[in-house]
Amino acid sequence: MLQNKIYQNFIIEILKTLLIILFGLSLIALTVRAVNFLDLIVESGYPVGIYFKYSILNIFGIAPKFIPLSFLLALTIFVHKHKDDSEFVILWTSGVKKIYLVNILFFTSLIVSVLYLLFSTFITPYALNKSRQLLSNDNFNSFLPTIRTQQFSDSFKGFTFIVEKKKDNKMQNIFLHDKGSNLRNLSSNISETNETTITAENGVLEKKKMFLFNGQIISSKENLDNEIIKFEQLTIDLSNLSTTTIKKPKVQETTTLRLLSCIFFEDRISRVCNKEFKKEILPVLNRRIITPFYIPVISLICAFLLIKTKKFYFNKISIFIYGFILLLFTELAIRYTGINRTMLTLYIVLPFLLMSMLYGLLILKFSKENKTT
Repeated sequence: MLQNKIYQNFIIEILKTLLIILFGLSLIALTVRAVNFLDLIVESGYPVGIYFKYSILNIFGIAPKFIPLSFLLALTIFVHKHKDDSEFVILWTSGVKKIYLVNILFFTSLIVSVLYLLFSTFITPYALNKSRQLLSNDNFNSFLPTIRTQQFSDSFKGFTFIVEKKKDNKMQNIFLHDKGSNLRNLSSNISETNETTITAENGVLEKKKMFLFNGQIISSKENLDNEIIKFEQLTIDLSNLSTTTIKKPKVQETTTLRLLSCIFFEDRISRVCNKEFKKEILPVLNRRIITPFYIPVISLICAFLLIKTKKFYFNKISIFIYGFILLLFTELAIRYTGINRTMLTLYIVLPFLLMSMLYGLLILKFSKENKTT
């Protein structure tokens, strides 16, 4: 009973340390990316509330990437902390073999693997998809933040504009250029034009409407002279403009079942099933499904800290470096699994080979320790 209680405390301690490290690393990464989020959202005319929701949802996209590294750090701290303390001594003196503790570490790694699998397969794609949906036109708040004086703005598809001066919602010397169909309702002939340009001396912006004064509309037609229409006052409805933010889901935002159906059943419904996305699908699937199998390997690498030796290649720094190299390999290998079958095969088979080899080597090392003592 005492041993089981100690084992439970060990598992809880490792998981607590993992969560603390994971939260810290995710928070640092989110802080670095927060500035980019702010530029993307606020300057594109979305309210500040959308910025905070977008950032929170992106935490679920950032956190899973740090789970393996956080687990490596948590195990290194745990084993080094307890290696010579009373709890380990109680276990050794009561006849508990070190391989039993290795099994506890391995069992904990399985819990972390399930956590990683849960995040990468379900939670992260859902959160990233929700964050993209936040940037839909329905949440677009105001055109005003997108306007910066004497700078071209292209926050909307096919629509470019610049103003010389701006104070509050009033503007001077305005230039708008439309390559699409955003402004075609301004004239009966604009529907047949390729591009539309509007200039105005003054303007007032109120949310999704722009009121222009004393200007002209220049409509260009293919193989014909430009049409010029002067106006004293013109109202432009900006509510139908489409932002340049991506509206179709990326591969990372697509559910695992959809990606698998794309690979095995040639599902053509989803955008990610187009040929140009085939190379992206395999690395994403490998990251979600195969990477969790490398987490138990990390537990076995850290278990070498239990060996009584003064050799440098078994100290905490060396063990951490071995684990970090493994994580670095997995990250680099994922990038090539979509284009190289040899790398794909190696990436899938390697964790199972390493688990067998490391576990056998630990048993051998511990048996040698028992003989010498």
